[in-house]
Amino acid sequence: MLVDFDKLPNEAKIWIFQSSRKFYPNEIEEITQQVEGFLSTWKDSGEPIIASYKIKYKRFIIIAVDQTLDPISVNAIDDCVGFIFSLQHTYEVELLDKLNVSFKQGEYVQYKDLKEFQKLIKKKAVSAKTIVFNNLINTKLELESNWEIPITESWHNRFLI
Repeated sequence: MLVDFDKLPNEAKIWIFQSSRKFYPNEIEEITQQVEGFLSTWKDSGEPIIASYKIKYKRFIIIAVDQTLDPISVNAIDDCVGFIFSLQHTYEVELLDKLNVSFKQGEYVQYKDLKEFQKLIKKKAVSAKTIVFNNLINTKLELESNWEIPITESWHNRFLI
């Protein structure tokens, strides 16, 4: 059951799927329709799942689920991952690799594999003040307070020299 993102509780479970490239405007329209269609019909053991989403920076698909009554099952999570996998295939992007790094450079969001990101740090093209996206967060509250953070506050800080 698709609901307004802002109406979900702060404890809502969050999954963030970062794209290896920025989505084009026509793709965002299509993806929006597909995500809404999926979330509107997503069920767990026959019961509708209360869920919502956001697409941020034309690059991140954020799915949120209200689990205040019952946590969703592994099967329902698998359904979601299967849906994301189909988007990944349709739009020829990477959405499921959590080790790649997205970070801000000015007003732009960059996406690099971890080794390339480490090279940028060594070359001082990325600094301790660079904002990275912490895609390992778990709740809506963390999305609001701990998603966009300086490298020094993230697990990436171990790469700083």
